[in-house]
Amino acid sequence: MSQHFETQAIRTQAAQSGNREHAVPLYLTSSFTFENAEQAKALFNDEEEGNIYSRFSNPNSSELIDKMTRLEGLEDGFATATGMAAMFGSMAALLQQGDHILAARSLFGSTHQLLTQIFPKWGISHTYADISRTHEWESLIKPETKMIFVETPSNPGLEIIDLEWLGKLAEAHNLILVVDNCFATPYLQQPAKWGAHIVSHSATKFIDGQGRVLGGLILGSKELIKDVRFFSRHTGPAISPFNAWVLSRSLETLAVRMDRHCESAFKIAEYLEGHTELESVKYPFLKSHPQFDLAQKQMLKGGGILTFIVKGGGERCSKFVNNLSMLSVTSNLGDTRSIVTHPATTTHSKLSEEERHRVGIADGLIRLSVGLENVNDIIEDIEQALKASK
Repeated sequence: MSQHFETQAIRTQAAQSGNREHAVPLYLTSSFTFENAEQAKALFNDEEEGNIYSRFSNPNSSELIDKMTRLEGLEDGFATATGMAAMFGSMAALLQQGDHILAARSLFGSTHQLLTQIFPKWGISHTYADISRTHEWESLIKPETKMIFVETPSNPGLEIIDLEWLGKLAEAHNLILVVDNCFATPYLQQPAKWGAHIVSHSATKFIDGQGRVLGGLILGSKELIKDVRFFSRHTGPAISPFNAWVLSRSLETLAVRMDRHCESAFKIAEYLEGHTELESVKYPFLKSHPQFDLAQKQMLKGGGILTFIVKGGGERCSKFVNNLSMLSVTSNLGDTRSIVTHPATTTHSKLSEEERHRVGIADGLIRLSVGLENVNDIIEDIEQALKASK
């Protein structure tokens, strides 16, 4: 029977134990016993499926993976301890010395550090391409290029890339297409429908949705995930059973939460657009967004993140942030509580000024992760902070 997104997120569960529990229990165990020596040998030789050690697999992490693969329309996956472990594993497990990555220039700050500071130590190079200049991408592919890596929408610039075009480009050149789907979640966007081979997530964000635990996911075909699992099994970035249990429970309300996030974010973006104290406002489902038509094509709704540029630059931004009375000031996002972040001095501070400006991170840019509070209260707090910062 075909099931809708919400039903799969709720009804995909680990097998019931002999205790007939309705909610899946926590499996807080480091290891699992074997019925006999023959079973132990079979499990270690991959002749039989089953749990051996929670660094490899655990019923709680397996349930989370099963849900997310169904929601993303992919075959297999591995759950990691953090979102950055997922970003790292989605690339490192599939690359080797001499390989080249073609990446969108608009990336999260730590992903930028992976490409520019860590992978070069292992002889893995990269080239950045601008999302706004897709006509140049094919010319940047080299004989040693093995992978394309993108975020869409990007963090924090909310740039959107045409996944259908990108899927065809990857196919034409036999490249692995990896898409960070953190901002959209599988509820708003499924990159695999457009040709993505690997979809990665920081589950810490909207999948958890309440700022409680860390987690990440690498999802893809069985063939590719086999390499990811081997890499992860021996390097140890596995998620804890407790965090996996929390995230799996959180998925049951993902659709409901994202509906509210998106509804409020759109209302706030409309309210702020044209505000006399702002230079600009950016949100995927505003008609003023440069890729509005594309966002409408490949996203169900516009997401829970918007950005705006405060007139007066970084100094005024500091005053604005310091005058907020309700909104949280932190580097996280995707919470029930609305969050304000100043990327230039926090999440993307390791980028040079030129690098930040090339991806649209102005000194006055504010990233707003819209929570589940009453939308009018969020607007009121922004409004009073803008006035107080003059």
